[in-house]
Amino acid sequence: MAVRFVVVPQWQGSASSRAMRLADGANAIMGDLPSSRTTFVEVPLGAGEALGTGIARLSSLQIVRDRISDVLRRLPGEPGEAPVAFEPTVLIGGDCGIELAGVEHVLKSGETSGDAPPALVWFDANPDLHSPATSPSHAFCGMVARAILGDGTAGLVSSPALPSRNLVLAGLRSADDAEEEYIRDNGVQVVTTDDLEDENALVAAVEATGATSVYIHIDLDVLDPSVISGLSDPQPFGLELATLVTHLRALLGRFSLAGAGIAMFSPESPDAAGGDLPTVLRILSALTSPPVAVSA
Repeated sequence: MAVRFVVVPQWQGSASSRAMRLADGANAIMGDLPSSRTTFVEVPLGAGEALGTGIARLSSLQIVRDRISDVLRRLPGEPGEAPVAFEPTVLIGGDCGIELAGVEHVLKSGETSGDAPPALVWFDANPDLHSPATSPSHAFCGMVARAILGDGTAGLVSSPALPSRNLVLAGLRSADDAEEEYIRDNGVQVVTTDDLEDENALVAAVEATGATSVYIHIDLDVLDPSVISGLSDPQPFGLELATLVTHLRALLGRFSLAGAGIAMFSPESPDAAGGDLPTVLRILSALTSPPVAVSA
C-alpha cells in the first residue's frame, strides 16, 4: 500500500515529566522511513501558554495543528501539479494531540468528495475524552479524541466533527469517571483488551458504525509494557504485539485506510530507542502492507 509519512515531534500535548523524549521517539522512527515519502513538521521550541483556556501549552499546540493541516493539504502533490491517486497519510508523533489535524483533514476531504466519515479506531490504554473542565492534568493529549468529536476549545477542535458513533475505543483499560460518563452518554463503542482476544471483535465494532473506511490511531501504550519499554505512562495488562498486528490486518482486509497515526514513543535513550524500533516498524508494516481481503 502506498502511503505518505508526516513526522511531528510534538511534545507539548503531554503531561509527562519526560514529555520532551517524545521528540526523540519521533526522530528515531523517522530514521527508518523512506525519505522521499516523508515530510517533517517543525515544532516550536517553546512550551506555549494556556491563554486562560484550561489547556496547557495551547499556543504551541495551535501552531503545530496549523502546520500539520497545511502539510496535509499539500500532499501528495504541490498545488498546480497533475492529480494523483489518493494515498493515505501516516502521522508519526510525538504525542496523541497530532491526531486532531490528521482526522480533521480526512473529514474535510470527505465533505468535499461526498465520502462518508470513516470509523476512528482509537488503540489506546486511555480514551482521551476529557474536556478542559474535567482534565486533572490539562494536557491536550488526554482531550484530543473529544476535540475530534467537536467538543473543545477554539483553535483545537475539529470542524467538521466526527460523529461519536464512529469512534471505537480499542484496548481501553484506564478511564476516569468523567470519561466513562461521556462514553455512556454519547454511545461510544468500547472494545476492551479482553474483547480483542476475539479476532473478529474489532471488525464487528467498525461494521456497526456503518463506515467503509477507517482512520487508525495507535498510542503505543495500548501494548503491554513487557512488549515495549519506551512508554512514559505504561499501563499493565495491555495487548501483545501479535494481537495488535492481527487486528490491524483484519481491519485493512475489510475496510479502506483513510489515514493513521502512531504516537507516544518515549525512549529513555538512543540505545533504548533502537531496542524498541523493531516493534514500531512491525506495526508500521501491518499498516502499510497490502491488505488481505476478507468477506464482508
